[in-house]
Amino acid sequence: MNQLLISTLSRKQKKKYMKIAIVCYPTFGGSGVVATELGIALSKRGHEVHFVTYKQPVRLALLNERIHFHEVNVPDYPLFHYQPYELALSSKLVRIIKKHKIDILHVHYAIPHAYAGYMAKEMLKEEGIHVPMVTTLHGTDITLVGSHPFYRPAVSFSINKSDVVTSVSESLKTDTLRLFDITRHIDVVPNFIDMEATNHEFTDCQRDLMAHENERIITHISNFRKVKRIQDVIEVFYRVQLELPAKLLMVGEGPEREDAEQRVKELGIEDKVRFLGNSNEIDKILCFSDLFLLPSEAESFGLAALEAMVNEVPVISSNAGGIPEVNIDGVTGYLSNVGNIADMAQNAIRILQDGKTLRTFKDNARREAAKFDIHNIVPLYEELYEKVLVNKVGS
Repeated sequence: MNQLLISTLSRKQKKKYMKIAIVCYPTFGGSGVVATELGIALSKRGHEVHFVTYKQPVRLALLNERIHFHEVNVPDYPLFHYQPYELALSSKLVRIIKKHKIDILHVHYAIPHAYAGYMAKEMLKEEGIHVPMVTTLHGTDITLVGSHPFYRPAVSFSINKSDVVTSVSESLKTDTLRLFDITRHIDVVPNFIDMEATNHEFTDCQRDLMAHENERIITHISNFRKVKRIQDVIEVFYRVQLELPAKLLMVGEGPEREDAEQRVKELGIEDKVRFLGNSNEIDKILCFSDLFLLPSEAESFGLAALEAMVNEVPVISSNAGGIPEVNIDGVTGYLSNVGNIADMAQNAIRILQDGKTLRTFKDNARREAAKFDIHNIVPLYEELYEKVLVNKVGS
């Protein structure tokens, strides 16, 4: 853990309840999940949280007196070929901040959220209202979207105009500083997991619904984009099932699913692979999983790996981006170079072929995941919020 975490855990804070507006994508993607879980955790710690996005986040099941959702509607004007979401979002933020007397604006993703947040701050400044903006960088806003020459100036501007900038891994911080001309300090605040929420009471994981008693269950969960290297998942599994009885569960939806299904047919393993689509029962699926595959070409953090580990599922992954900060080679699983299917398959077999070895890796995975417990990470954000409010950074 970084120095910010150590200092936060060691000092006793005087509690100050804040009104926090959170802007995020409301989807199954990692940034949306993290932003939503962060908001929920902040509300449980006494803060008033306002989610501002175009639909209710998928992980936001209940609203209460400390959790509010404000929908951003984009009027459909024939004049615009592409409807201006940033304009609608910034205008909505101005209204929400004024009406609810928001203390902190926390945006997840540089584009378009930090850009819209900056516009809202400038409009409010005209009325003598200063609201600090915290921008959290999650990955594709930097490594894919932001690094495109068309967007680079807007991304750099948005980051530099933020009052506080955080990234979810050291790897992403390095990428950001390499790709952009950044003048702001970047704090690393890792993604997190709720250990208490995964202390489930499953007495029967219903493995028999997915596999026979002698079969190992291997799982992959993602948005099925090219960067996830879905074909590598299939190829690794194919080699594993040649050596020991196994089933593969593919959870998620995305553009690479059709090609993956076709490859499964070509390999003649349709009876061993199940495509489950998007699911809100990830913990239940991971409950009966023995191994998790994450061969991604790029990952800013590897939240899917962390979710697997907290459910006692060891991880076979690439060594891309921030994954090595989560999946410890030889301890919670194994790391391989991107595209090294043979090595990934060999490592998977090494873990799965012996019950005692598998049990050791499962225990290690859960223990390492505990370092990223939400109760350790949320205070980091609270400290940053309090610091920016006290010091009036950027005002």
